This record gives sequence, structure tokens and C-alpha cells, in this order.
Amino acid sequence: MSKGLGTRLRALALRRGRLWGLGLGVLLAIAVVIPTIAQQKHSTDPDMPPPVATFSILGYDPETGEVGGAVQSRVFTLTGVLTADADAGIVATQAIVDVSYGPQGIALLKKGMTPDAIIKQIWENDPDPVPDRWTKQGRQFAVMNLKGEAATFTGPKATPWAGGKLGKYCAAQGNILAGPAVVDNMIKAFEETKGHLSMRFMAALEAGQAAGGDTRGMQAASMVIVKKGGGNWLNNDTVLRFQVDDQENPYKELRRVVERWNDIRAKTPGAQRPVKPGQ
Repeated sequence: MSKGLGTRLRALALRRGRLWGLGLGVLLAIAVVIPTIAQQKHSTDPDMPPPVATFSILGYDPETGEVGGAVQSRVFTLTGVLTADADAGIVATQAIVDVSYGPQGIALLKKGMTPDAIIKQIWENDPDPVPDRWTKQGRQFAVMNLKGEAATFTGPKATPWAGGKLGKYCAAQGNILAGPAVVDNMIKAFEETKGHLSMRFMAALEAGQAAGGDTRGMQAASMVIVKKGGGNWLNNDTVLRFQVDDQENPYKELRRVVERWNDIRAKTPGAQRPVKPGQ
């Protein structure tokens, strides 16, 4: 074989190797981009409003009788996600959200229905008024009663990763998450953290974020805890209600407020002591 022919053959093999590597790179890029596009569909499709309230946890403290929830999402503000009532329990509604699920769930809790039965009834009775743009198939919600009994539901078309998990006196759920480890970590943190219910919620949210949280990022967070007559002053069932809007890191401010509230509560019990008739 002549020297010139050998040089040409080596050059051809080198070009083929480069083309093969380029093709592999393109395939790998496509493999990465496709799931990303699927996860962000609702935030980029002009005909599909962004889902609301990416991950939340509901919880109950059998020692105090307090029940409540906490939530974080990549949205400007969180309203209509957590609906709590000291005479009933708490409901979280998110993803392809219908905020009426909250009041509906509270009304059914007051009738004595179990969380499982409530979820079944609300979802099956949902008329699905905007199936093309806001389908009930993408709804996600959870219900907890005043005994700490809970149920969580994720529709088959909730934006992935989406799902929920039940723990001891708690329920965690979310959509557009990094993966199931988010809700797994939330349950673990809630069950293992000591102290007031608010600190257990804080630990759960931070554990979920540490596992990847909402793939879109962070922006807002909120927390609410209720108990009949458990709030400060007279005829107040709200133990606490905190909301952080439009923050690069909402956990920082939410933790500051939660820790400050717990510090005041510990140092000056009278400042957080419910006032009962006759006192």
C-alpha cells in the first residue's frame, strides 16, 4: 500500500470517528432535552397556565392537637393552596389546581367523612370544566382530619415527577419535582424532627429542597397551623400563619420567622397563650 493511500485511509477513518462522536453527542443532547421540555411544558406553553404549589406537607401533632401544613413553589405567591379549619382539618390543592377543592374538603371533613372518601368524592364529582387547558387529570391534593388521618392523590397527568407519600401523622406531595426522593425526604424529616409542629414543617420543606425540590427553582413558601381556641387572644383558632412571597430563597425568611415565633413562645409563654372566656 502506497504512503499516499495510507494517509488518505487514516484521514477517512478520523473523519468517520468525528462524525460518529458528533452523532452520539447529538443523541445524548436530545435525551437530556426531551424530559426537560416535558417537565416545563406547562410553564412554556402559552395555552397552558403554570401549575401551582409544587410540594407541600400536611401534619398533625397528637400531643398538642394542632394540625397544619406548609408549601413551597416556583410561583410569585401562594394563595388558595392550604385551607385549614380548626373544626375540621386541612386540605392542600396544587398542580393543575382547583382552589375549590379546599373548601369542599373542609365541608366534607365537618360531615365526618374520611380523607380517602373525600378525595374520591371530590375528584369524581369534578366536572372538568376546562379539560383541554386545565384538566382534572392533572389535579393533586391531600386531606387530613383532626386525628391526623390523611390521604393524598395525584392525577395521571400531573407534570412529572409527581406523586405523594403518607407517613406517621403526615402526608407529602408534589409535582414538577426532581424525583420521589423529595417527598421521601420530607416524610423522613417530619417524623424525625423534634419540637413544635412548625419546626417539623420547616425541616420537611428544607429536606425536600435538599433532594432537588421543584425543578423550576424557588420563589414562595407558606405555613399555617390551627387548633380550636389555640391562637393568641380570644376566639382565635389560628396558631400561626406565615407567608413569604417572591423571594430568591423563601426558606431563609420563613425559617427566620418560624424560629422567632418559637423563641418568643418559649421565652414569654403568655405572649402565645390562648385567652379563654372567663379568664
